[in-house]
Amino acid sequence: MTGTEKRSDRDENRTESTAKQGGRGAASAVQSVDRAVSVLEILARHGEAGVTEIADELDVHKSTAFRLLGVLENRGLVAQAKDRGKYYLGAGVLRLAGAAAVRLDVSQEGVPVCRELADELGETVNIAVLDDDAAVNIMQARGTASVTAQNWLGRRTPLHATSSGKVLLAHMPPTLREGLLARPLHRFTERTVTVASMLRGELDTVVRQGYAITVEELEIGLAAAASPVRAHDGKVIASLSVSGPVYRLSPERLPEVAKRTEAAAAELSRRMGYGF
Repeated sequence: MTGTEKRSDRDENRTESTAKQGGRGAASAVQSVDRAVSVLEILARHGEAGVTEIADELDVHKSTAFRLLGVLENRGLVAQAKDRGKYYLGAGVLRLAGAAAVRLDVSQEGVPVCRELADELGETVNIAVLDDDAAVNIMQARGTASVTAQNWLGRRTPLHATSSGKVLLAHMPPTLREGLLARPLHRFTERTVTVASMLRGELDTVVRQGYAITVEELEIGLAAAASPVRAHDGKVIASLSVSGPVYRLSPERLPEVAKRTEAAAAELSRRMGYGF
């Protein structure tokens, strides 16, 4: 066997060894996640529990249970009663549950509002919420004129190139918004705004006038208008939009559609407790 062949065999063996180690590492990570979720389920079932109890239920060493609890405590998902040494579910769980509940509530409460608006305007009506760096559509109603329109439900759309996204961008905390605007803004059409300073100006207008309008910024031939949906505390939790082809949502009609969208979003906000 030549020196080159020997080196090749050694390299192949090292590659196989690394792959096996990587596989074990991935399996270990999945196991840790599974155990962490089990800890949360144990605390939900018992109300509170100590390290020994949790270790026994998980069938792991106390040191493993302690490490899992430490990670969960750092993320606010569990807390410890210092006087008893017991652990219980933390406020972080309530925060996550609250976020899920808001999505469910705004989607359910939005059904009659969106259907009425879709019937009135004949166009597609969507409710979108912020999902990291995109807007995701969680509810959709189609009007009579939009029978052949594409399905936006569940679709993630860019914040800077959609009316819903601009509403969500305009009302998010300044630090978060600036972090997103610092990233490259992808150009989808010739009309897409990709200069951060120009987009900031548009977002100021969105806040001032109460709605956002986009014309062929995401797709050629598509126009849309959107307004913010607020929770009981005034925080913007979603956007309500109307979209359709530019030959129906013409420059003459869009302002009227935007105002009607704003009114529907205000009605949905009222249903969410805003204004009481």
